Amino acid sequence: MKVKIKLFATLRKFGPEEQELELDEGATVEDVIERLQLPVNYPLLKIVNGEHRPARHMLKDGDELALFPPIAGG
Repeated sequence: MKVKIKLFATLRKFGPEEQELELDEGATVEDVIERLQLPVNYPLLKIVNGEHRPARHMLKDGDELALFPPIAGG
């Protein structure tokens, strides 16, 4: 299956801002994070098709996964 990945802010240093990955059926958000070699203990916002999802969320063909580092503001 194919999933579109978007990396934001400081995560862009780990790969292209937008990319498409070919994944096995049953792959999770956590699998993508491991495949992109993002730091394991790095807190991330995980958004699948516009909705916040946990790391164990199972992805489907055509999904869009956006990953954000923690954002602070004032």
